[in-house]
Amino acid sequence: MAISILLHLLGAVVWVGGMFFAYMALRPAAMELLAPPERLSLWAGVFHRFFPWVWAAIAFLASSGVYMIVRLGGFAAIPWSIHAMFGVGVIMMGIFFHVYFSGFGKLKHAVKAEEWKQAGAALAAIRRLIGINLSLGLLEIALGAASRL
Repeated sequence: MAISILLHLLGAVVWVGGMFFAYMALRPAAMELLAPPERLSLWAGVFHRFFPWVWAAIAFLASSGVYMIVRLGGFAAIPWSIHAMFGVGVIMMGIFFHVYFSGFGKLKHAVKAEEWKQAGAALAAIRRLIGINLSLGLLEIALGAASRL
């Protein structure tokens, strides 16, 4: 069980920590220092490097979470906070899948074609969804802490 907890925590740190850094530090600095073409190209590159880590984090979180639920006796035996974590996690994954398969593709293609207005619109949509996922991720951490009290 200790390895599952470790994998779960590492997945959460990578995903939520990455979103926190991007949203709270990288985004404001990029807005302040870079013109739109450079900023949009930067974000396409950042997401290109960060999203494989999110896929790995999702694999760790989902597999370790389901394993721990099974080891604890299934959904009937776990506290409400873990039910909530599971549900919020599924929502977060759905949002990420939408960002990855829709928004990121639009951003990449628009940046490659140097269509800056479309790239800006794609990045704005991604930013809103990442803001939602960051909030949900912080809620997940609070639920995880509550389930251990």
